Amino acid sequence: MKATIDIPDDIYRRVKAKSAMEGRAVREVTIGLYRTWLAQPAPAQAAPETERIEAWFREADRVMAKAPEGPGPREVLAEGRNRLDGR
Repeated sequence: MKATIDIPDDIYRRVKAKSAMEGRAVREVTIGLYRTWLAQPAPAQAAPETERIEAWFREADRVMAKAPEGPGPREVLAEGRNRLDGR
């Protein structure tokens, strides 16, 4: 397949010079770079916002298990939410 891409002139000149010094065609270098990139594992996806919040609550519950008696963070947040919602 043929593809056309825009490469900044300074980068292309450097790639062309280096590939010539190595006795390789720019096409060969480009295909090698694509193959190397495709062989790498995909970067891990960031956890969705809800998963991060749930992890934060789990950590808060762990810490609060050692705290003095009284309402926990979930109860405090629920109470505040209810007050704001007029429940």
